Amino acid sequence: MTKKTFIELFNFANKVVIITGGSMGIGYGIAKRFAEAGSTIILADVNKDGKKKAELLTKTYGSKVFFVKTDISSEKEVIKLFKTVEKTFKKIDVLVNNAGIYPIKPVLEMDLALWEKTQAINLRGTFLCSREAAKLMIKTGISGSIVNIASVDALHPSSIGLAAYDASKHGVWGFTKNFALETAKHNIRINCIAPGGIRTEGVEKMSQGATKAAENPDAPSFAPMDVPMKRMGEPDEIATATIFLASDAASYMTGSMMVVDGGLLLK
Repeated sequence: MTKKTFIELFNFANKVVIITGGSMGIGYGIAKRFAEAGSTIILADVNKDGKKKAELLTKTYGSKVFFVKTDISSEKEVIKLFKTVEKTFKKIDVLVNNAGIYPIKPVLEMDLALWEKTQAINLRGTFLCSREAAKLMIKTGISGSIVNIASVDALHPSSIGLAAYDASKHGVWGFTKNFALETAKHNIRINCIAPGGIRTEGVEKMSQGATKAAENPDAPSFAPMDVPMKRMGEPDEIATATIFLASDAASYMTGSMMVVDGGLLLK
C-alpha cells in the first residue's frame, strides 16, 4: 500500500458526498467541513430551508453543494435520490447517515405511530441509504466510506423517555457492524459515531436555557454539569470526527464506533 502524505489523506476534492439531514444541526456542521474540503455535496433532507443552506455553503466555500428534498424513510424517495446522484455525478464516495428524530415520550405514554416513525427515520432510513450507496459504490468500483451518526444512547440510556430513540440507535450500531462485514470485501468501510450532548437548534429548543436537566423535564439529561468536560459539544466536533472516518486516514477502520461525548460515558 502506497503511503500518502498528510494532505493526501484528507483530500476530498473531486469526492461526491451525500449527507442526510444535512441542512441543520450536526448535519450542517458536517456539510460545512466537507464543503471546506472541496467536496461536491448533496444535502438530502426534508427541511424546506435545504436549498438556501446549499446555496449558502456554495457561496461561502466555493464548493458545489446541492439540495435534494428526500424523505429517507421512503424507499421510493431514497432510490430516486441515488438514481439522481448516479445520473448527475456518476458516483458516490461518501455517505453520512445523519438524519434522525429525537422524540421524548415514556413507553407507557407512547402510541405505535411515534414508535414506528422513530424507527422509520432513524433506522430504516439508515438501512435504505446505506444499501443504495453501497450498490452504487460497487457498481462504479469506488472504495467508499459510510459514516453513521448514532448516539451514546446506542451504548447506554441517557434518560427515561428515549426508549424509541435508544432502540433505533442500538439498531444503527448493530447494522453498522454487520453491514461492515458484508461490504469489507468490496473495500467499502462502514463506521459509526456516538455523539453525546451536542448543542444544536433542536437541543437548545428543548433545553430552553435550562442549566440543569431537573429545571426542565424535557431538557436533555446530559446537561453540562453532568459531563466531565463540563460543556456540551458543538456540531463541528462531530464534523471533524466524520471527516476522519471518511478519510484515508481511517483506511484500516470498519465496523468501528467512535465515541465523542466529552467523557459522558465515563460516569
